[in-house]
Amino acid sequence: MCGIAGYIGYRDAYPIIIKGLQRLEYRGYDSAGILLYNNDVIISKTKGKVSDLEELMNSGVSKEGNIGFGHTRWATHGIPNDINSHPHTSNSGNLVIIHNGIIENYDSIKKELIKRGYTFQSDTDTEVLVNLIEEVKKENKCKLGKAVQIALNQVIGAYAIAVFDKTKPNELVVARLGSPIAIGIGKENKEFFIASDASPFLEYTKNAIYLEDEEMAIIRENKDIEIRKINDDSIITPEIQQLKMNLEQIEKGGYDHFMLKEIYEQPHAITDTYRGRLNANSGIIRMSGVDDNIDKFLNADRIIIVACGTSWHAGLVAEYLFEDLARVPVEVEYASEFRYRNPIINPNDVIITISQSGETADTLAAIKLAKEKGAFVFGICNVVGSSIAREAHAGAYTHAGPEIGVASTKAFTTQITLLTLIALKLGKAKGNLSTAKYHNYLQEMEQIPKKVAALLTPETDAIVKYIASVYKDASNCLYLGRGYNFPVALEGALKLKEISYIHAEGYPAAEMKHGPIALIDENMPVFVIATKKGHYEKIVSNIQEIKARSGKIIAIVTEGDTEVKKIADHVIEIPETEEALTPLLTTIPLQLLSYHIAVMLNKNVDQPRNLAKAVTVE
Repeated sequence: MCGIAGYIGYRDAYPIIIKGLQRLEYRGYDSAGILLYNNDVIISKTKGKVSDLEELMNSGVSKEGNIGFGHTRWATHGIPNDINSHPHTSNSGNLVIIHNGIIENYDSIKKELIKRGYTFQSDTDTEVLVNLIEEVKKENKCKLGKAVQIALNQVIGAYAIAVFDKTKPNELVVARLGSPIAIGIGKENKEFFIASDASPFLEYTKNAIYLEDEEMAIIRENKDIEIRKINDDSIITPEIQQLKMNLEQIEKGGYDHFMLKEIYEQPHAITDTYRGRLNANSGIIRMSGVDDNIDKFLNADRIIIVACGTSWHAGLVAEYLFEDLARVPVEVEYASEFRYRNPIINPNDVIITISQSGETADTLAAIKLAKEKGAFVFGICNVVGSSIAREAHAGAYTHAGPEIGVASTKAFTTQITLLTLIALKLGKAKGNLSTAKYHNYLQEMEQIPKKVAALLTPETDAIVKYIASVYKDASNCLYLGRGYNFPVALEGALKLKEISYIHAEGYPAAEMKHGPIALIDENMPVFVIATKKGHYEKIVSNIQEIKARSGKIIAIVTEGDTEVKKIADHVIEIPETEEALTPLLTTIPLQLLSYHIAVMLNKNVDQPRNLAKAVTVE
């Protein structure tokens, strides 16, 4: 959940680290801190954002040094304040650490260290870890790398750490278990970069190593990186990956917020997701991860989809897709609950895990459990080289490009795009789709980016912005949908909650009569997805029920609709398409609506309170 950025080399470390923290601030923004070394340790840290850290550094703090690291925090142990901010220092002052993750057995370790005379200034598990490393180093009279290795074999939890020892100030030790860490390799090993993802060092190098779980690296300027397994000290030969991302992708590009930029990127993102996979004219869907394991999918007793948050909503859409088009039984599970309820998993099950970051801790835990039970695991994620991409038996990337805004937008539509391709491929292979129907879906799929673009015009934006101005002060909102668009109602409500902090709930429209209708009055905005295809008459009846109780109705309708227009207070039109593809369109106005309401309420759209982009702790 936290962001790590570091540097060792011949350049000034400070500007590299600060810029890196700014790019990683989507991972956490409760507090920020930095370590630099220039003949002595310089540590500055503060509650607040990276901009607050910059202001502190500009108040006369030294910025000199060619080695250092920084941290932007999402609090787990200890409230956000200056003391709990990272980096943390050992009692001797020699060791300094930054940490992303949770040490679950920190309390018992802390009690033992207190017995040995250690004192603690913060409430964090991280300060416990750095003092454990110091104690191990002292007891075993060993170097930093060995001390880190021994200490990590004593802890339970998840971590990505970077450790510095001022008695040996020419090296950094990094390690990971569960939380991601990437190492950028400069030319001729003259400089190295460390970060939670590759974005902080894109302009300096395209060569990177992603540490695997239970690996640690000792990094020294002008030397090869030494990587070892934490559990048995065996030497690892690292795989150097070539980064495909470019700098322009992680900048705002003239938009006021990353979220708005990412909403408007969706036509291209959807195209990039099916590019090279879909050929409508030839009637072909090529996906190597599916093609190479087609028997697993075709012979599966059921498909279990495991995800969290927005990705879970994409999984719910996929449940309709797979059962409707491919006639395969599907269950959709919250990853955070999946492994704790002792689920029944059989070798003939296919587990599809979905995660934008590819680092979601609960989803990773679900993968490991499924593999232990002998099931086939197919991973869907956006980040190349991420943990889920490496842990799954096979998988596919969405190719959405970097998503920096904490509230997912293009992740949702590209995940649905990929899942639709898989469902269509299986439906055709199983003989459940006629050739004519199959070709029609492929042709419609190719038209989706144009239809999304048609919703991202100044005219539609003006309509949505006006609706946002009318309802921005609402205390509660309902979102209703049926069939394929029930998950879109859930996603629309989530977006509003995430960035505007307005309470909102999504329901199947027919469920309104089983409780939520009691809340409806003249002050309750109700957002209804009422497209022509898919239970239209039923949802019109639901709208009439809302109208009879003076509820305010904002309806998303198919172009040319007349019936809903007569009774709704506001309508937003979407282009017509196949029912199964409507979620790719109906979600767009709801994203824009949430965005404009949040802006009008002066909320921090890209960094909503208490949230982080990549949930790497349970």
